[in-house]
Formats: sequence, C-alpha cells, structure tokens
Amino acid sequence: MMPVAELIGPNARFVLLTGLSGAGKSQAIHALEDLGYFCVDNLPTALIPTIAEQTKDAEAGTRPTAVVVDIRDADFARTFPAILEKLRFDESLGVVVIFLEANDETLIRRYSETRRPHPLTPDQSAVEGISKERKVLAPIKALADRIFDTSDLTVHELRRAFIDLTQRGNEQELAVTLVSFGYKHGVPVEADLLFDVRFLPNPYFVKELKGLTGRDPEIQAFLDRVEATGTFLEKTTDLLRFLIPHYMTEGKTYVTIAVGCTGGRHRSVMVTERLREQLAELEGVLLRVKHRDVFGD
Repeated sequence: MMPVAELIGPNARFVLLTGLSGAGKSQAIHALEDLGYFCVDNLPTALIPTIAEQTKDAEAGTRPTAVVVDIRDADFARTFPAILEKLRFDESLGVVVIFLEANDETLIRRYSETRRPHPLTPDQSAVEGISKERKVLAPIKALADRIFDTSDLTVHELRRAFIDLTQRGNEQELAVTLVSFGYKHGVPVEADLLFDVRFLPNPYFVKELKGLTGRDPEIQAFLDRVEATGTFLEKTTDLLRFLIPHYMTEGKTYVTIAVGCTGGRHRSVMVTERLREQLAELEGVLLRVKHRDVFGD
C-alpha cells in the first residue's frame, strides 16, 4: 500500500469512496467533510453523474466532493463500472476512486462490537456476508485508483489518516476558541476544557475597579499583584501547550476552552486575554477569543 499522503492528490475534485462494509468508509467521509469537501454518504449509484456535474466548476467556487457508494445500493456492483468509465473521460473532474478494505478478523470484530448485521446477510452471520461481499466487489476493487487497508487502524487513526490525504489536510488549522464567562450566567455548553478562576481575589468588591473589565490595565495590575495569578497562568499555559498539539494529532478541528469567574467581567476576562497572548505563537492554530458575559450585570 502506498503512503497515506499520496492516496489523494491536490487536484482531485470528485472522490468516490467505496469498499467493504465495516472498513471505515463513514469515518473517512467525516474526515473529508472536515477538510471542506461536500460529502454524501450512501449515495444511490444512479445519482453519481448528477453530483459529479455539480462539482465540475472549480472557478465558480464549487467545493470538491466526496461520496460513499457501496453494496447497500442493490444496483451498485452492476452499474458502477459503466458510470465510472464515463466520469473518467472528463478530466476536469479529477476523479479518484478509493477502495477501503480490511482483513476478515478485523471486520468480524468490528461487526461484533457494533452488533450491526451485514447488509448482504441481515439474517445470517457477518462471516458469510463478508465472504459474499468480497466476491461481489472484486471487479470494483480492480477499478480503484487506490486501495487502502484499514485493518491496523483504530477509529481515531483512520480519521487522522484521511485528514492527511490532501495538501489541504496538511494545512488544516485547529480552531481554538477561548471563552470567558460568568458562572452566575451558566457554564458554556460548548466547552471542551473548563477552568475556574474564582479562587483569585474579586475586583468587583473594589469600588474603583467594579465598573471596569478584565481588559483594563487597572484590573490586570490588580490581579498581577497576586502570586496565584502568575502561577495559575504558567501552569495552565504549559498544560494547553501540551494538549493542543495532541488534539491536532488526533484529528480534532476545534477546541473550546472556557474560563469562568463569578460574573464574567473581571478575572475570567483578564486570564483569557493572557492565555491568548501565551498561545499566540502555536503553529497550526487559529486562535479566537470571546468574552461572553463581559457586559453582564
């Protein structure tokens, strides 16, 4: 098998994903969707030319397309070869056919874990369905541009592999959103990581600071005088610098980091701004900041 990075070239505008049931087509299509492809899972074979035609005009800003077509369509094995032959005459499409497979042991284990019946043998064992599907799809496999064996990949590794398939995938940024908030207004439901900074002294109780926000120099100076502020920022920054690259390796496309204090105006805002400064140099990261409750009561 060729290196994963060479499975899809940068000019491929129409990717046809097919292969054995349980080989990972759904994970592959999800990864390509994260890369900006317009994706359709379980597309009826007869509709392939229609979707392909809509993909052709790159200058009009049409997104590249990836579709999953397989044995779930009863006409797939019979009609797909002729449809593919016509598509390959049109060089503007940049058609690439990827066939996903795995060994019997892996497929049986995956069916056992999901407890789903094989589409060809819903009333029989998965073993019989896998054997039958291999025979039916043998001519389709022979037509593939790339054959990708997923036997040794976990779900996360498979997704990561398909994110690495294109040059666009190698350039994919991780969107990191830093959100300050006030606990009295509720915890952000979108938070992946949550930090509570209510242990820091509250400027709200200082008359001349009450009306300011964590972006004001007076609030920052007030909190900087507290040793715990610097210690917390140092340890939290180290943690995030460790975590973020690992999230990228696992194929995450976005992470939301929430920092909360009581009202969401002073401490959480100041800490969020400092984290923005500390994380700004991370490569491959699109950093955003949102102060959710800075104008709250």
